[in-house]
Amino acid sequence: MKLINGKKQTFPWFGMDIGGTLVKLVYFEPKDITAEEEQEEVENLKSIRKYLTSNTAYGKTGIRDVHLELRNLTMCGRKGNLHFIRFPTCAMHMFIQMGSEKNFSSLHTTLCATGGGAFKFEEDFRMIADLQLHKLDELDCLIQGLLYVDSVGFNGKPECYYFENPTNPELCQKKPYCLDNPYPMLLVNMGSGVSILAVYSKDNYKRVTGTSLGGGTFLGLCCLLTGCETFEEALEMAAKGDSTNVDKLVKDIYGGDYERFGLQGSAVASSFGNMMSKEKRESISKEDLARATLVTITNNIGSIARMCALNENIDRVVFVGNFLRINMVSMKLLAYAMDFWSKGQLKALFLEHEGYFGAVGALLELFKMTDEQ
Repeated sequence: MKLINGKKQTFPWFGMDIGGTLVKLVYFEPKDITAEEEQEEVENLKSIRKYLTSNTAYGKTGIRDVHLELRNLTMCGRKGNLHFIRFPTCAMHMFIQMGSEKNFSSLHTTLCATGGGAFKFEEDFRMIADLQLHKLDELDCLIQGLLYVDSVGFNGKPECYYFENPTNPELCQKKPYCLDNPYPMLLVNMGSGVSILAVYSKDNYKRVTGTSLGGGTFLGLCCLLTGCETFEEALEMAAKGDSTNVDKLVKDIYGGDYERFGLQGSAVASSFGNMMSKEKRESISKEDLARATLVTITNNIGSIARMCALNENIDRVVFVGNFLRINMVSMKLLAYAMDFWSKGQLKALFLEHEGYFGAVGALLELFKMTDEQ
């Protein structure tokens, strides 16, 4: 193994982001292991490596996002692949139990973790798996992880993208965006809840505001309103629904556009406003309700982000977080809202590894700690 300042950098190399809804885990798999290292490698480290890299699903709810894998990276002087794994936070105790059963503590590796769960589950890691967590600030990790992944790119392709012609559904298309000079940027982190940061440099940022209405709100309301169980199920329903059956539009009030203030008749005047009518309630579908919930949450985030961008005088707004995973409806809504309401002055940007930057930042911190030892 590579010696750094006379210290061994102990495999396995993990970074964890334990969120309110999802746990995100990044794992660096070395591909340049020598025959001598292979011989020295202890059995439980081999079994962990094999388990993580030969499976794409773990138990009923763990998923390795194979399409996001970053290949042929050099990290901490080693060549290898970076894997991206997620599972629901409600399965955290099963993960800790697995760490105990696989005798993870015997490997003497440091486990760097960020997110609220790093604090919430610290005692469980120590008591059940005999593991010490090195806890890190989630917003520091988010920014460091984002800048790192953008700098290495996505296997030869750009990490960042935007939607060209977002106000025209026929011409709207995904385009790469160069984020080489990202500052200042407004960073909107959309997880269970939402945090909005104004980032002026790698180390200079502030949390401007946030909202408790985020991805957790969308899924929670969808579970209540439609009986769905998962984020995927909720989004599938939303993709088939029509939110205008649920929402009251400007034209429902004005009979058309509200021209004086440039409000189109198709704009939402009151989210869920039509649900005051018994007749309308009886005619809507679960899919309509899921779509209206998605539109309501997304519009609210977009509105707050736009106000923050104006307030901070920033014209580049970067949206990240797992609320955007497989969620093209929200991304296009955000792109449309930023472009339309700013008359083309604000650009909504998105990133391929949307929810994993905190975990990547935690992994980078592991290397930094090794360098400092």
